[in-house]
Formats: sequence, structure tokens, C-alpha cells
Amino acid sequence: MAASLSHFPTFFSPTTSYTNPIRTLLHFKPSLTQSPKPYPILCSRRPDYTPHHISNPNYVRIFDTTLRDGEQSPGATMTTKEKLDIARQLAKLGVDIIEAGFPASSEADLEAVKLIAREVGNVAGEDGHVPVICGLARCNKNDIDKAWEAVKDAKFPRIHTFIATSEIHMQYKLKMTKEQVVEKARSMVAYARSLGCNDVEFSPEDAGRSEREFLYEILGEVIKAGATTLNIPDTVGYNWPREFGQLIADIKANTPGIENVVISTHCQNDLGLSTANTLEGAYNGARQLEVTINGIGERAGNASLEEVVMTIKCKGELLGGLYTGINTRHIVMASKMVEEYSGLQVQPHKAIVGANAFAHESGIHQDGMLKNRNTYEIMSPEDIGLFRSNESGLTLGKLSGRHALKSKLFELGYDIDGRELNDLFWRFKSVAEMKKVITDDDLIALVSDEVFQPSVIWKFGDVQVTCGTLGLSTATIKLIDNDGTEHIACSTGTGPVDAAYKAVDLIVKDPVKLLEYSMSAVTAGIDALASTRVVIAAENYDTSTHASGERIARTYSGTGASMDIVISSVRAYVGAINKMLGLNLKKQSTS
Repeated sequence: MAASLSHFPTFFSPTTSYTNPIRTLLHFKPSLTQSPKPYPILCSRRPDYTPHHISNPNYVRIFDTTLRDGEQSPGATMTTKEKLDIARQLAKLGVDIIEAGFPASSEADLEAVKLIAREVGNVAGEDGHVPVICGLARCNKNDIDKAWEAVKDAKFPRIHTFIATSEIHMQYKLKMTKEQVVEKARSMVAYARSLGCNDVEFSPEDAGRSEREFLYEILGEVIKAGATTLNIPDTVGYNWPREFGQLIADIKANTPGIENVVISTHCQNDLGLSTANTLEGAYNGARQLEVTINGIGERAGNASLEEVVMTIKCKGELLGGLYTGINTRHIVMASKMVEEYSGLQVQPHKAIVGANAFAHESGIHQDGMLKNRNTYEIMSPEDIGLFRSNESGLTLGKLSGRHALKSKLFELGYDIDGRELNDLFWRFKSVAEMKKVITDDDLIALVSDEVFQPSVIWKFGDVQVTCGTLGLSTATIKLIDNDGTEHIACSTGTGPVDAAYKAVDLIVKDPVKLLEYSMSAVTAGIDALASTRVVIAAENYDTSTHASGERIARTYSGTGASMDIVISSVRAYVGAINKMLGLNLKKQSTS
């Protein structure tokens, strides 16, 4: 029996039991007033995928748009390798649909979506699941052609097309009549189906501020044209939960042919209500929920995958028995990967994945936790892939080996092996030589600086600076290119970091603008690691097309860590430059 249980995916295990493996198959039925108790009903397995229908009415598809909507956050530009890494982690997490990008926005995005479709969209996970790979397209033939070109090699390809339906958008942005908008939507959905794509999602942009009767009309027409999923977006985050839930209920009750499609939600977080609105939509009949890791996205962001999924996991019975196929034990790794690659730091008090989410400092709380964890925790950190610090008793220092390092990293939610572990180990040893005890925060900073870095075009070699009140600050920098050739340059500046950055610019010869620079001490003490984050843009302002049609300048983030603040700063700067050059080289190779 034990051997067969190992094949069950871990989305069966919202449990606070730590010792009995059988208990991991039990599903909580929490009441409104009590802590969760195991409820002995096995969750259903993930239904086989059919674009327009879900065989189990309680199953909720999770549509992740981190790589598309999430990347629209300023500074969140990711390289093709980073996007592929995140897509693989999303597949491991068990998301049903990965919106891999907006292929018409740039050649780099087109190629990234193509690669994800081939490399992720044809690989089955441990439970046999293969994610749908989706590309976004405006309602025009060029966008739809690009989207289909990008996703067609996936086992389950999808085109997601949209057009605005609110009065303000139609009048001022589109300058189109209602009749024209309906015809454009109908004809473009039909065109997408004519290409051979049997899975087409349609979104009426700004549905939350659109007239109900017009929504029923346009949605009915795109269903007749072949749409398989209808996504209802609260594009500007204006709705509140009861209002948005009623919108979903009304669409379900009044749209002709609605029984032949899946209803979806996409909620922005401008009023801080995206998670609540998404769950209210599910309660009223939506069976696909569009979310992002860490809630990243345009303006105030999107509904957060981890918040939506863990709410359904903890309160599924109160939501009518809803469940998802998410393997929640991979949430922490997905969160950390997106945080590092996007450069968008998670706030400490962020629900589920924030640094303080499972921290208890109050004496009353600590007393309760020591007696019974359920007193102040409605879920266990192990459920999301986070293991409590110091439970293993490991304290890392210069005598620690690879196995101890790997075990400690696993506690912190990082599953790192192979060459990455080896490179990180030697970096860890170099820091441990100068620092008696390596803390958890030190390790997290080292992982950020060593593992979550873009492909190396320029490798940091050495830096030497002089500075002070007696003269100009000077810096000498050594960088190593892909061929192993060393390049050395010297420069002066207003301070050691400015001088070092100018020396890097002399070597790289690709002028950039420094938009943001920040540094913080990872821990207390004079021997603390310094963590640096920078955001840069190319001098010529490399641009991509936003989903709205606007051309926007790409920005690139980089992070670095070292006990020396200048080294930390240079590592971050070189990392951001590598990300920028990596994307530009990718574009040149495909043009």
C-alpha cells in the first residue's frame, strides 16, 4: 500500500499531520470557527482535458499568466531561459494552462513562447499531466497568426484573443461601434479556429464596466464562432466581490450557448480585491481562474495563485466542494523563482509566501504554537513546500559539506542539485571562510546571486577601488567574456560604485541608463552580506508591444550579493546587463 500511495500527487494533502503518511490523503472540511480537522474524503483526480468542458463540475482549472501579464510589471523583463525555467516550475506545480506570453509583442517573446510550447507543452509530469500552452493575441489576424505559430507545437495549444467591450474603451480607445466590436470578435475567433486551433479563449476587456446586455450578445456570438473558454476580466480592478460574483452568475444565466464553454475570471488588484473577486467568481460558476505567482502584474497586480489555491484547499467544502490540481508543495519554489527572475521582491507580510507568513513573535502566539500549532496556523508551511528553520538542527559554517547545504536549502524551499548546487557550494564556502555562521538569510541571498542569474555573456572577474575625501574615486574592473578573454578597464567617478559602473561600461560598450539602485544588509552585524538590486534600460530604449498596442521601453533588473558592497553592486549591474544583452542576442539570431 505504501508504494502505491507515493504516486498520488500532493494536492491531496492539506493536512497538519506530520507523521502518518496515510493522513496526507485526507481532505480538510474546516468549519467557520474551528481549526482544520482531517475529513476522510479523497479529492477527485484531475479530469482529462477537453477544451470546452470539464467532466467534474467541482474541478477548477488554474490558468497562470505570470509569463504574460506578470512580465508587464516595470523591471520584470525576463530572458528566454528564465521564462523556460519558470514554465517548467509551473508545470511541476500542476497549473492547467500556462499563458506563456504575447507572441506579437516582439520576436524574443515569439521565440520564448515557441520554446515553451515545445519543451514544456509536450512533457508529462509525474501524474501524467501536460499543461495547455496559451498565447495572447489582440483581435487581428497578425496577432492571431503569431500566437498560433508560437503555440501550435504544444500537445494542447490555445489562442487567447480579446477586444474591449466597455463604453469608455470602445469610444476613446477603439473608436468603434458596438456592432463593429461584435463583428470583429466573432470573425477573429472564427479565424483562429480556421487555423486548426480547437481551443480558443475570448476575453471582453473591461467586462467589469461593460453593459450586461452587450456582454450577453458578444459572448453568445463568439460561442457560435467557436470559442471554448469565455474569460471575464475585471481589467481595472473596479468590481467588489458581490458585484463580480453577480456578473458571473448573470453571464451564466443569460448568455446563449454558455453551457458549451468554460467560464473564466481575470481579476486585477487595484482595490486589493482580486483574490476575493476571483473566489466569488468561482463560487458563482467560473471554472477557470486566471492568476499569477506572487500576484505580480500590471499596476497593482493580479489575483495571486498561492492565495486563490490555498483558499480553495482550506475552504473548498464551503465553496461547494471545489478543488484544483495544484501540487501545493511546489508553491514556495515557484514564488522564489519568480521573485528572483522578475526582480519584484515579495513583501514580508504577503499571504502564504511572505517571509512573515509563518513567523510568530508575540508571546501569546508563541505559547499557543508551542502547545498546538493549530492555535495560530490554519495551514502548515510544509503544505506549500516550506520547512521550518532549525527543525533539522543544522547550523552551517565553513566545515559544512554539500549534503548539509542541500538539506538546509530544501528546508528553505529550494530544490537545487547538480551543477547549480556545486557552484553554490563553492560560493558558500568562500563566504563561510569569512563568516562564522551562515544564516538562512545569507543562504537566500547567495542562491539569488549564484543560481537565479541570466545566461553569462560577461562574467565578473575582479574589482579594485580607491575612494575617500583625499581625491577622486577610482575603480579597476576585470570582466571575462564568453571566449574566456579577460578585459580590464579603469575609470573615475563620484564614488566607488559610480567609478566601477563606468569601468564596466567601458568594457561592455553597450550604453545603459541606471534607473534604480538599492542595497540592504541581509543580516545584522558588521560581517553581513550586502544585497544589491538594480534596474537598467538600454540607451536606445529597446521596446516591445504592450497588449494595449502601446510601445513600451524594456527594463532589466539584476541582483548581487557579497560581503563587499562594491562587489555586490558590480555583480548586480553585470547581471542586469547580461539579461539585456541575452535578449538582444536572441532577437539578432532570429532576425
